[in-house]
Amino acid sequence: MKKFIEKLHFITHDIPQHTHINQAQLACEAGAKWIQYRCLSKNDKDLLADIHIIAEICDDWGATLIVTDHIHLKGKADIQGFHIEDMDADFIALRKHIGEAFTLGGSSNTIENLIRLAKEGADYAGFGPFKVTTTKPNNAPLLGVKGYLEASQTLKSMALELPILAVGGVTLQDTDSLLSTGIYGIAVSSAINQADDLRLAYQDFYNAVI
Repeated sequence: MKKFIEKLHFITHDIPQHTHINQAQLACEAGAKWIQYRCLSKNDKDLLADIHIIAEICDDWGATLIVTDHIHLKGKADIQGFHIEDMDADFIALRKHIGEAFTLGGSSNTIENLIRLAKEGADYAGFGPFKVTTTKPNNAPLLGVKGYLEASQTLKSMALELPILAVGGVTLQDTDSLLSTGIYGIAVSSAINQADDLRLAYQDFYNAVI
């Protein structure tokens, strides 16, 4: 079942100036149609408290709600899909577990893993890091624009369809060069949620990407 994937993904994050709920509210007010709730610091009770409220916000504004990991919460809230950060996860097994109705995305930092995600039926991939990022620190090599161009060309040459979204340190000034590589879209966290005006920052990205 082919899913609609938005070209601009907004990812909430643990930051002092905005709660996850506030981030989702402001982004939706700015026009966001895809909210990825990424919280790895709370227990299930607190996660669900957030998710129920964010789900109502997304429903009010017509946005898709994706939850990072926490796949065990399937059916406990109005969640449309999951984003799995474990790059060794078995997506065939995950798909069997959650069913076809849910959107299932994955993280990747190599072309080889992108190929695996495409073959195992992921609906999209967040590919990174593009540049240095403090939102999700890791030791993977920085991809740069060249890395996205190579990934896009490789999947195309293999006739594999997988929407690739650049993630990791992406700024507004990077969008044109990234999208020129043939990738599908952009996933953003800190460049929006740590901006002086979150709503304005989201709208600037939206105008550049959509």
